[in-house]
Amino acid sequence: MKKVLVIGGGARESALALKFSQSPQVDHVYVAPGNPAMELLGVEPIGIKEKEVPALIKFAQTHQIDLTFVGPEVPLAAGIVDDFQAIGLPIFGVTQKLAQLESSKTFAKAFMHRHHLPTAASKTVHSAIEAHAEATLMGLPLVLKKDGLAAGKGVVIANDAATLDDTIEQFYAGHPDATVLLEEYLAGEEASVMALFNDQKRVILPLSQDHKRRHAADRGPNTGGMGAISPLPQFKPDQVQAAQSLVDATLAGMHQDGLNGHGVMYIGLIFTKEGPKILEYNMRFGDPETQVLLPQIENDFYQLVSDLLDGQQPTLKLNGQAYACFVAVNPDYPRANLKTVPVIVPTNWPIGTWLPAGVERTDNGWISDAGRIFSVVAGAVTLPEAVAKAKHDLESIQGVLDYRTDIGFHALKG
Repeated sequence: MKKVLVIGGGARESALALKFSQSPQVDHVYVAPGNPAMELLGVEPIGIKEKEVPALIKFAQTHQIDLTFVGPEVPLAAGIVDDFQAIGLPIFGVTQKLAQLESSKTFAKAFMHRHHLPTAASKTVHSAIEAHAEATLMGLPLVLKKDGLAAGKGVVIANDAATLDDTIEQFYAGHPDATVLLEEYLAGEEASVMALFNDQKRVILPLSQDHKRRHAADRGPNTGGMGAISPLPQFKPDQVQAAQSLVDATLAGMHQDGLNGHGVMYIGLIFTKEGPKILEYNMRFGDPETQVLLPQIENDFYQLVSDLLDGQQPTLKLNGQAYACFVAVNPDYPRANLKTVPVIVPTNWPIGTWLPAGVERTDNGWISDAGRIFSVVAGAVTLPEAVAKAKHDLESIQGVLDYRTDIGFHALKG
């Protein structure tokens, strides 16, 4: 029997650990660092932090881990895959070089332009003065992106001069020579396509849609993600095919540039009048999209990943169901210095419908001082049914927590 180590500690890693544990080949799944509530899923959090790579390597060696799977972006960008590979430990994730498609907005943009991939026109600037000058030429609305990892929060859409000026001031505060990407604003509906890959071999998953804004009707600040749905019935088959074709076009460009490797590719895109255009790359699974993608997969997930690592081409099997995910958050999220709140943990729910992120155990019950605290996931024959069920289930254990009420509204409107 096999042992798997999942790197990370959020609801995405809860979903990944659970999926691996459901493989008949796997008898133990560890999560580093994980969170104590993951024990309720039948997996073992081990408390080693993502950045403690020597300790993770030692753990993988001493516990004879057959496969390590990396969830979040920070350890990937720091080179954890390179470190594991250097001593022959099996790990699924992108190298530090390949992670630049996520960790550097300018690197990714240059890649897209070099390989003629559809994306927004852009300009890279290195000072506030240059940013103001180029913004004047490009006009409003304008999208501004920090060059680096920002946990999904480093993008601002400036619709007016005041927002533009404030954003430039914030981006360059304390960093007078920071690299910032200015992009034309693209109108349309956003979606994501994700794939597991090894060089040109790939498994492309159904489209999904994250809800980044904190409040209903896409109001408020960007967050790490308030919920997700998949697949997306509002898009026609030819639109889905056009979006998925961007995976193969990207893999071809990576191969041409010598950016070979394996891992997860996440293409954030927007459906414009001219077709889908790429907004960004993430080189790992999204959170909360993972929570609605993995339940659709009927394959033995351990075998699927192992086949890709071995250079084989798996055949994806899907169950044909629709899924919705609602994320329960601290009422003050995404502000800093969040207060500790009590958490209601459900009992007798089907496994996988409640996925913990920032949940801790005390003598007086479960608590959290995190922003995103847990995900509630539901599947059904149709998306409206899945959304209604997930919303109902979350409300039954909401307590003092908050959530975004309109997950799926793009797909369900009209």
